[in-house]
Amino acid sequence: MTKKINLLQIIPRMDVGGAETGCLHVAEYLARIGHKSFILTSGGNLLNLIDRDKIGILNWPVSKNFFMIIFNIFVILFLILLKRINICHVRSRGPAWSAYFACKLTNVPLVSTFHGTYNFKSNTKLFYNSVMLRTNHVIAGSDYILNHIYKNYKTEKKISVIKRGIDTDYFSNKNVSETEENKLKEFLQIPKDKFLILLPGRLTYWKGQKLFIEAINFLKTSNKFKNCFALIVGSDQGRKKYKDELINMVKKYNLQDTLKIAHGINKMPVAYSISNLIVSSSIEPEAFGRVSVEAQSMEKPILASNLGGSTETIVPEKTGWLFRSESVSDLANSIEMITKLDKKVLDAIGRQGRKNVLNNYSKDRMCSKTLEIYNSLV
Repeated sequence: MTKKINLLQIIPRMDVGGAETGCLHVAEYLARIGHKSFILTSGGNLLNLIDRDKIGILNWPVSKNFFMIIFNIFVILFLILLKRINICHVRSRGPAWSAYFACKLTNVPLVSTFHGTYNFKSNTKLFYNSVMLRTNHVIAGSDYILNHIYKNYKTEKKISVIKRGIDTDYFSNKNVSETEENKLKEFLQIPKDKFLILLPGRLTYWKGQKLFIEAINFLKTSNKFKNCFALIVGSDQGRKKYKDELINMVKKYNLQDTLKIAHGINKMPVAYSISNLIVSSSIEPEAFGRVSVEAQSMEKPILASNLGGSTETIVPEKTGWLFRSESVSDLANSIEMITKLDKKVLDAIGRQGRKNVLNNYSKDRMCSKTLEIYNSLV
């Protein structure tokens, strides 16, 4: 008989992101199948989605501050004893140090998930990051992250790869109505009968919005963008200067009638649904690349840079395409090629993408694999 899991997940904030969404999905999954789950966090928008009758939320300053790391050893130790926690899971380095010592003192197993590559330019940073490898079990979010760990850290520890999962019911065409599509098109003033190319993602330089704008300008000046329209959707998260740079680029190239930058879209599946092609133009490797998986789940063809996680989740020529990262011409030429394909071909690629996600990147698959690790330790 499987022992009851009483899980404590520790994460700085529960805002929108891969680590945070993964934390939420695991908590919901455990609660659904009869286990107990608690989240220790400073706060965040995702907490509004949690049923607190099923998942315990413990609000506390989970910080990378050195003094709070020390103090939180005793906070976590207290919570382990109070809530009778029998396994902890950390997804960030600062809290991981606190949890490491608290779990050592209470003999409770500790699991960590390596969600990113982290900065490791100095020996001090390398040591700080190494706490993620000092746990009882280490999870890597992709093969790219696994290879990164073995390449840059001196460890012989066996590491499990559990690829991130998404909510395939939420990112589904069945979750979008025609009324929602028409409202969004009207709100964004999308021209009718245009081939719509969507670049989603938070506005930050490494997501490649500037590269995308350059590629659209390349196509327009070459007279190859007549029947197309481009849309960049994402929050600047306080990066106003960068957003202003993007807006100025659009003005400089006179793309106002060709490309729009938008934010404040409450339901991203609708934005995917009204689009004909999704682009992920990151100029640095994505640890996983949620856009590529979300696009496939929405049965949309995806064009992504040939870096990081997207090279694992996309099946070239079957569920999408890869272009040479940081190459304006290759991005532009790839977009042009795709816009010329027959709709039946694009629809077939979309269907294959959906199958790929259902088989490999669903949240339930991710959660069940994580539960296997918990069961092996408890």
